Amino acid sequence: MEMVMWAAATAAFGVANRVMYKLALVPLKQYPFFLAQLSTFGYVAVYYSILYFRYRAGTVTDEMLSVPKMPFLIAGVLQALAAAAGMAATANLSGPSTTVLSQTFLVWQIFFSIIFLRRRYSVNQILGCTLVAVGVVVSVASGSGAAHSLKEAGVFWILLMVLSYLFQGADTVLKEVIFIDSQKRLKGASLDLFIVNSYGSAFQAICIALLLPFLSKLWGIPFNQLGSYLKDGAACFLNIGTMTKGCEGAPLLPLLFVIANIGYNIALLRLLKISSAVVSSLASTVSVPIAVFLFTLPLPYLGVASSLPNGFMGGTIILVLGMLVYSWAPQGPNGSHTDSVIPSPPPT
Repeated sequence: MEMVMWAAATAAFGVANRVMYKLALVPLKQYPFFLAQLSTFGYVAVYYSILYFRYRAGTVTDEMLSVPKMPFLIAGVLQALAAAAGMAATANLSGPSTTVLSQTFLVWQIFFSIIFLRRRYSVNQILGCTLVAVGVVVSVASGSGAAHSLKEAGVFWILLMVLSYLFQGADTVLKEVIFIDSQKRLKGASLDLFIVNSYGSAFQAICIALLLPFLSKLWGIPFNQLGSYLKDGAACFLNIGTMTKGCEGAPLLPLLFVIANIGYNIALLRLLKISSAVVSSLASTVSVPIAVFLFTLPLPYLGVASSLPNGFMGGTIILVLGMLVYSWAPQGPNGSHTDSVIPSPPPT
């Protein structure tokens, strides 16, 4: 029941995250790079503040804080590389194309969990993941020329986008390994998820800071003008000053996105902690067609609502079918349910 509740929370926050990001870009349409950096550096302060209060309350112990930091460093590097590669590829790919390529994320998660967790997946789970990926592609990218866009994009940008999802898949499986390994180190105690969020975000921010000259160039911002750009972005975010024309909706819409994004990250990591990287990914994937449907409604600030893709209903049915197939547990000869995922102890 707890897993179902957190899966539902992950899907709900995933929908809110996608919708609010679109709304947040209404006032910050000239400053999307500022919003990206706010998400990276601002969350470090938020997560460490929460971690501090949980430590004062006794929820986080000294033993938890003493766990090795190298896995968090690797996770931060993977997140930063995923952001850099994804940012570069997205600038050269269409929206439907990225939706199609994003389904490789599930493939990488399954691959890395088999390699590093020595986990075995049943036929119905592999089939279910495949149906979920196909359902997302059909419901979002059908009739939008995704295949033609991929042909025009070039092999390099396609491979770079796939590489970004490889980094993301490795990151989520690594966090699952961190939770499993910490239970042995803490003698059965569960590592607080805000330790993982805080240290991972801190190392990611350091890596992003080192990559700022490269990332700013990707967004078309000369590095010597980055300071004034971020200053103007902050003024628009706060909606103060004389140069904030067109920033209507700030700071409410960006703040709502920040809240939704933090909630999504917490719910996703909590679900990963009590289930697996693949289950958390499937719950997150459900949010894609729901968000697409919501964009067809007359949402404030977005103007004319978009229309549903041609194969939306069919793709959604395929996605739901895939979820049912994945979660189906076949019965053994004695009528009991057999385990569909059989993990063996991870390597030490």
